[in-house]
Amino acid sequence: MKSYSFLLLLSFTVSVVLFFPPVSAENTIQISQDYFNNLGVTLGKLETVKQVPVLTAPAKVVIPPTQEYIVSASQAGLITKLNAAIGDNVKKGDVLVQLNSPDLLSMQRLYLKSVSDMKLGSLAYQRDKKLLGEGVIAERRWQETSSQYNAFVYDVNERKQLLKIAGMSDGEIDSLGKTHQLNSLLNVHAPISGTVIDRMAVAGERVDILAPLYRLASLNELWLEINIPHERIGSIKVGDQVLIENSQVTAQITLLGQSVNPKNQTLLARASIKGIQSSIRVGQTINTQIVRPSENGAFKVPNTAIAQNEGKAFIFIRNQAGFKVSPATVIGKQGEESVISGAFTGDEDIAVKGAVALKAKWLGLGSAE
Repeated sequence: MKSYSFLLLLSFTVSVVLFFPPVSAENTIQISQDYFNNLGVTLGKLETVKQVPVLTAPAKVVIPPTQEYIVSASQAGLITKLNAAIGDNVKKGDVLVQLNSPDLLSMQRLYLKSVSDMKLGSLAYQRDKKLLGEGVIAERRWQETSSQYNAFVYDVNERKQLLKIAGMSDGEIDSLGKTHQLNSLLNVHAPISGTVIDRMAVAGERVDILAPLYRLASLNELWLEINIPHERIGSIKVGDQVLIENSQVTAQITLLGQSVNPKNQTLLARASIKGIQSSIRVGQTINTQIVRPSENGAFKVPNTAIAQNEGKAFIFIRNQAGFKVSPATVIGKQGEESVISGAFTGDEDIAVKGAVALKAKWLGLGSAE
């Protein structure tokens, strides 16, 4: 009885070995040319790549805070003219808005009065300076005259600064001092050269002081705000390159956030785009792919060329006997293709289609020739 049981066990073991040979026992698939033709296997080459895809994630195009400016009304008044529309490019100093401001008239009148007082004070200053030198007046009177004249000078400087804050240029203030012609029209100038992103007022509207009129931005630099799943943040580094779908524009990651959004469990990564761009727009949501340079040899192959077994990846390399089964490490994926690394030269002919049939043959699951 014991001999019979031993024979049954030995017979079962031999059957398992014959039909399911260990993967590590043989790394070559013996295939004749005729059988190869019947398998429908397509050969291809390994394609060397210099960049390894790390992650695909959505992103939003935004303006850096330092590149954005709000143009506001420096005085309360009535908007009589708007010279720029959304999307227009403007230069620094261009007149964007004309305001009719009664308050500006009062400021101009006070400025002219302070200039007149300073001129009178200057005459008294020069007179008493001469009398002091001749010994006609006392030192105290000279000090009083000098102090009063300095007060007039301070008042003129203050009024002039207020006119500048109100939006008048040095040329306009000088012209006011020469002509004494009051003008309630106030020009609001562009503080930078850039693009009009938004317009917050209309002609004929009365606005208060500091009311926002335009939003300008310099688009020499843009940011991508990328939402990275928190479990993948360890695979992203500052300096990684970002590719934008359907565009030649590239960016570089400059910041990895320190907090996770509790709503979607993502972490913010910021990438910077340098230079004026025409294919992307502020506020646009786009698909991006984060890549980094390949440190070692990396090759791109179709997903159909990779066979999985026991959690490991393999590709089939054509040789004289048939195919060599070679292990590969998948280091990135992009659509229908994968990036692999391993002991490859790049000159190998590999099975890019029909890997399933070769895997079956390799594991002893296929039919005999």
